[in-house]
Amino acid sequence: MNIDINHLHGLFMRSAGVNTDTRTIKPGEMFFALKGENFDGNEYAGKALEAGAAYAVVSSGSEAAGLAGKDARIIPVDDTLATLKALARTHRCAMTYNGKRLTVIGLTGTNGKTTTKELIRAVLEKKYKVAATKGNLNNEIGVPLSILSIASDTQIAVIEMGASHPGDIKSLVNVSMPDYGLITNVGKGHLSGFGSYEGVKKTKGELFDYIRDNGGKIFLNEGLPYLNEMASERGIEDIIPYGVEYDGARILPPVPEKPFLRMEIPVSCTGTYILETNLVGKYNADNIMAALSVGKYFNVPVTDALEAIKGYIPSNNRSQLTETGRNTLIVDAYNANPVSMEAALDSLEAIPSGKKIAMLGDMLELGKDSAAEHDKVLDRIAGMELQESYFVGDEFGAAFSRCGAPEGSRHFSTSELLAEYLKESAPSGCTILIKGSRGTHMENVIPML
Repeated sequence: MNIDINHLHGLFMRSAGVNTDTRTIKPGEMFFALKGENFDGNEYAGKALEAGAAYAVVSSGSEAAGLAGKDARIIPVDDTLATLKALARTHRCAMTYNGKRLTVIGLTGTNGKTTTKELIRAVLEKKYKVAATKGNLNNEIGVPLSILSIASDTQIAVIEMGASHPGDIKSLVNVSMPDYGLITNVGKGHLSGFGSYEGVKKTKGELFDYIRDNGGKIFLNEGLPYLNEMASERGIEDIIPYGVEYDGARILPPVPEKPFLRMEIPVSCTGTYILETNLVGKYNADNIMAALSVGKYFNVPVTDALEAIKGYIPSNNRSQLTETGRNTLIVDAYNANPVSMEAALDSLEAIPSGKKIAMLGDMLELGKDSAAEHDKVLDRIAGMELQESYFVGDEFGAAFSRCGAPEGSRHFSTSELLAEYLKESAPSGCTILIKGSRGTHMENVIPML
């Protein structure tokens, strides 16, 4: 059974918003009963209504749908996720500001998506009312929820889109319908889902495909030639270029007492601005230049944009620098792939600190490339001047068996076991990189340091 999407949108506009989790349902919200591998939201539709939900959108074949004739608040549909996406697309089309359709910037990439999105939001908020994807709600559920949460007075929305399989970005741009596109970079992430690096490029490029087909513009990092190639292959000519070298910026060396990213940014024909950030790693320079390019295009004064970036403090274990009293921690434990791992190790190597330690978790979802990529990390560690190094996970365990252990290194099957070890032998006076895929839970070691 399919409901008229415009009718559903009318009900949504009179509701208090959309929710997919009965644990956080608020009175007046519209509950969507989504299904996953380990859960079925249809089983909780009654609970949602008892908690005050205005409506429950359920699967037509579910037990809950059988009550629709007795309770007008129950709305059966063929596919609840597809209906959620259709509702979000309808809402996106309906959103306006000053009589014009809401401006949406679509953002994807292998690394740096969330940080770039947050920097763009910070810059644009200096002049506009901005909505942006919350946290990393960038998948087929998160993007529709992000769109449906945009307030009516929003002037610009920044929508982050993630992908782990071919076609993912195509699906998400058809919901978010961006006017502008930005790909941060393309690297070896989620290779088990994409099959190859070329598969990653093709899927990320689906954002460029949409922009080309719908007359939009792209922000393009001139420092990454493959992005230029991707745009050229698609015949995209409406490009807003940016880049560290392209914009005449310069990355300054970190200082021991404050090893954050520092940059020299031109602000006029004769003047420059020394940007002191709270971000760790020169790889964040590209993210900063992306935000400055977006700000410039939308007429945010450059000094305001720079102040916004200066005040941005990362969270959620992304490029965070933490002083514990005993050590300086560089925590980048939300995700890991070969490109981001190499960049993190480059940054650790560049920091002027005498005692450095790397604590690294497996890079997951690399498919057939996993063994070779983990071997490369061990080889890289072997060539670095580190006090110690610690590795977590089965992939690094297998690499130890193939390549041998780098000098001064230890392997643990889980981060919990490494944390137990550190209880008795925690280092002091060190700069410590903590990096790994989300599934390795490398944040478990932080309390011990």
